[in-house]
Amino acid sequence: MTQASAAQQDPSEFFAVPTTMLLPDMSGSFGVYIRQEKGFVLYAHEGEQFTPRHRLQLRAHGVEHIYVHRAQHPLYREHRELYLGRILSDETIPLPERARLFYATSTEIVQEVFERKLPRSLKRATFDRILALVTEGISFLTLENSLKTVASLVAHDYHTYSHSLHVFVYSQAILQSYGFDEESLVQFGLGAMLHDIGKTFVNPDILAKPGALSLEERIEVNRHPVFGVGACTLMPLSQDAINCILFHHEKLDGTGYPCGLTSGEIPLPVRAITIADIYDALTSNRPYAPAMNAFQVLRLMMNEMREQIDLNIFKRFVMILSGANVV
Repeated sequence: MTQASAAQQDPSEFFAVPTTMLLPDMSGSFGVYIRQEKGFVLYAHEGEQFTPRHRLQLRAHGVEHIYVHRAQHPLYREHRELYLGRILSDETIPLPERARLFYATSTEIVQEVFERKLPRSLKRATFDRILALVTEGISFLTLENSLKTVASLVAHDYHTYSHSLHVFVYSQAILQSYGFDEESLVQFGLGAMLHDIGKTFVNPDILAKPGALSLEERIEVNRHPVFGVGACTLMPLSQDAINCILFHHEKLDGTGYPCGLTSGEIPLPVRAITIADIYDALTSNRPYAPAMNAFQVLRLMMNEMREQIDLNIFKRFVMILSGANVV
């Protein structure tokens, strides 16, 4: 592409990507552009392998972001899913660069949840507060020990990472309506973000299995809350956050795991995260089942899980999804 033709490009047709996403030996199925005064100039063609020379050139010119055409966003999303965990785990890349990449990727996924899964009628003040709490939690996870732990999850199972971000948003939408102070909400959010971190220690073949799990496989999966608490020992998490990681599969009727707690023993924030976890899992494609629509999931939760979940929190969540102003 020449600079003359680049000048005709509408800036809204492109989105920014940290240059860290393009490591040597990678090749993307999308075109890579750099932004200059006169517009966007093609820097690497679709399928072109990224080399050390590319990185040196970008560094020499102080380029921190490259650009991709919005029409190729699905291709970039596939690239991100394939390589993000490897990049975040690469300690040859300076920590600040990896932290910026994690923050940018996570906030992009959060924005997608707001745009695609939460009602447009959500009050702007509510939207802004939820977004501020979520981004504060994401910032905490860019610290060295935290990022190392989260990077292992992303590398192990990208879908669990993105699911955790969805649960983060949904549970914050619920919990911010209860009047908790900001510090507590951030800790609840961290518990939501890290609730499945223990799946890092579960065989990925089990997580991706398309059929029913064997008894042994089910036992291994059911250990992930305990594994998760162990994985977070170097993080300065509150007991509230630890509770969310350890107890998010407990059920009010005592049939959950790992402790078989009953209603009075399960904290309210954990109950909210459990509802958010179930809702996002069932409205997403899983290896063993296709996604259900929101109405089907809410009806199933109401009819078949009413003894296991907190119905008062569930009803509040339904109101939020319907766009009601919940105070």
